[in-house]
Amino acid sequence: MSDALSPDAVHLGLDLGTQSARAVAVDGTGRVVGAASHPLTGRRDGPRHEQDPAQWWSALSTACRAALAGVEAGRVRDVAVDATSGTILLAAPDGTPLTAGLMYDDGRAGDCADRVNAVGAPVWERLGYRSMQPSWALPKLLWLLERDRPPAGTRLLHQADLVTWRLAGRQVPSDASHALKTGYDLLAERWPEEELSELGVPAGLLPDVVRPGTVVGDVCAEAAAATGIPAGTPIVAGMTDGCAAQIGAGALEPGAWNAVLGTTLVLKGVSPHPVRDPAGVVYCHRGPEGTWLPGGASSSGAGVLTRRFPGADLSALTAEAAARWGSTRAPGAPGPTGPLASTAAPGPTAVTYPLAGDGGERFPFRAPQATAFTLGRPAGTAEEFHACLLGVACLERLCFDYLDRLGAPVTGPLHLTGGGARNRYWSQLRADVLGRRVLLPEQAESAVGMAVLAATASGVALRDAATAMVRVREELDPDPDRTRLLLPVYLGFVDELVRRGWLEEQVAAHAHGKART
Repeated sequence: MSDALSPDAVHLGLDLGTQSARAVAVDGTGRVVGAASHPLTGRRDGPRHEQDPAQWWSALSTACRAALAGVEAGRVRDVAVDATSGTILLAAPDGTPLTAGLMYDDGRAGDCADRVNAVGAPVWERLGYRSMQPSWALPKLLWLLERDRPPAGTRLLHQADLVTWRLAGRQVPSDASHALKTGYDLLAERWPEEELSELGVPAGLLPDVVRPGTVVGDVCAEAAAATGIPAGTPIVAGMTDGCAAQIGAGALEPGAWNAVLGTTLVLKGVSPHPVRDPAGVVYCHRGPEGTWLPGGASSSGAGVLTRRFPGADLSALTAEAAARWGSTRAPGAPGPTGPLASTAAPGPTAVTYPLAGDGGERFPFRAPQATAFTLGRPAGTAEEFHACLLGVACLERLCFDYLDRLGAPVTGPLHLTGGGARNRYWSQLRADVLGRRVLLPEQAESAVGMAVLAATASGVALRDAATAMVRVREELDPDPDRTRLLLPVYLGFVDELVRRGWLEEQVAAHAHGKART
């Protein structure tokens, strides 16, 4: 019998983010026994965003050696890698990069996206996301091919593919999660060869693809020397960073969701069936065990705080906001049934639409022209700050109302992760606006999710691995009186989005209908 979920077994998760590479070693009971990160740098210039692929391997190697420094080699069982979604490069037949890494948000391929969507429309429609955005991998691949005719044997690699190639000492299959934005057909589980040929993608350029969780190779001697991972360690096909974070949160049962609040808000859930979105703002990954993982990434989130309050003491602003507008009932106490005034502080009158940048909105609606705004007149910095916190919570509720309208199951456990989830008052405010219990995991991060996925290499079911290895730090119940107090603020926020022409009236009507139930 496998000891994968015992304290003796150690599973290694590797995460390539935008700003750092991270390695986390987790034992079979969920205890982190080693963790380290190493910074990454990139180049931004307008829509251009690139990184040097050589950095990815060197940074991960450094992080691995540090994370495994105190771990006995015989305990390390397996390794899996996640990376940013839609980041690609071209490589020579021996794996040497021929181009920079075009990052997940590189937006230079607008004209190519139009061609991709014209040629592939029937496929994208069938897969449920309807169209590709310029930052997706396939438009960027065409952009690269238009600039230089690649030599024979050139390979398209997703960001994680370069790392697994280095780990194994040879090219191994990509995973379906990273391949999604390159046009991989998740229903037929193959590349759409006819459409790709019409787009001019050379035969043999794209990698073989397997489902996440598949063992694709073993760590070679050269990689072992560079990383400290024992030679022969099984390499498990990973997922994109958002899906990895979902696994790390333990949100794996149908109807469960993980809300990652970082610079922007990303929601990913679990459905027994694909979720199709006529507007194309929600798309589905395929889960390792046959489920579907619908989700969307907003352009709004905690980045609004950095933008509006540079250099401010956010902890002090949170404390002031909580003192003025927080619930008066004791933490963990059951919701009161008496008069509203006895259980909740007076409601704030201001709410801000929390765009993190200037690029418009992409979820729960697509509006390139969207800009930040504030409803009401904040009386001072603390209320302006609170208006931003409340705006994120209102946008999050609208995301769930939108998903519910599409037929996605949304009533299961909700896990809050990301940097924003470390602000307890904000998490409670989100629970109150949503009117539902939220769970705060102890170690919810993408690298932990990859450690959990890696643990399945021995045949352990993913849900069993997550049950053993993911720990919940705290559960927050909504204050029902605060929920009622904040509901008109939310509906006013929704109506303003309609008035500005960004949100469809049918979506707003659904949100109003849900508020009455």
